[in-house]
Amino acid sequence: MSIKSDNRHLYLQVIDRLKQDIEDGVYKEKEKLPSEFDLAKHLGVSRATLREALRILEEENVIIRRHGVGTFVNAKPLFTSGIENLNSVTNMIKQAGMKPGTIFLSSTTQGPTEEDIRRFTCSHNEDIVVIERVRTANGEPVVYCIDKVPEHIMPKTFSHDEESFFNILEEESNRRITYAVAQIEPLGYHEKISPILECEPETALLVLKQMHFDETDEPILFSVNYFKADKFSFQVLRKRV
Repeated sequence: MSIKSDNRHLYLQVIDRLKQDIEDGVYKEKEKLPSEFDLAKHLGVSRATLREALRILEEENVIIRRHGVGTFVNAKPLFTSGIENLNSVTNMIKQAGMKPGTIFLSSTTQGPTEEDIRRFTCSHNEDIVVIERVRTANGEPVVYCIDKVPEHIMPKTFSHDEESFFNILEEESNRRITYAVAQIEPLGYHEKISPILECEPETALLVLKQMHFDETDEPILFSVNYFKADKFSFQVLRKRV
């Protein structure tokens, strides 16, 4: 069935048509799409037009291309959050109707790096607690977390069973996180982290780096979270000024 029904560029029409077909279940999650030749013929467009549409759909994580294998429909993200909202991983998982869990990997106390000194405005003598964990949703690993906290802020009663660092700092150290400065960037396959999160070789990661501040504007928690890109979607609300 041809999609030549309006005056927009054909590749935009192809994008809309394929998204609608996926939404309608014509192509299901993780299902392989027809070959470029067959799909272009079915849609009544050139292969060049189809390739441009597929390129954009891949950038939007709607599809995934596996070299030498084919093009597949990506699974829809389970977790969606506005990045302008400071939300813990625990709450994101709960809001998706799933049970959060934690796999504790390690906890070490070490001297600060030059970056730590800059981030926390601490001295060279101030030790930093570094904790590595994997967060799970219904038992499935979805986020790899590295958290750094100055030792004098870290509660002595810290338990590895506690899931939310926000709760730990607020309830045990009387430090309430009120805002964070965040940076997000895409990352391909990671030798250490991707296998821990049970990622397919083609599954990308979204890395969220955040410096958290308390009510007195003191930096108290630096976190680096590696999210499975096929499970999480972050949105930003932008207003015209």
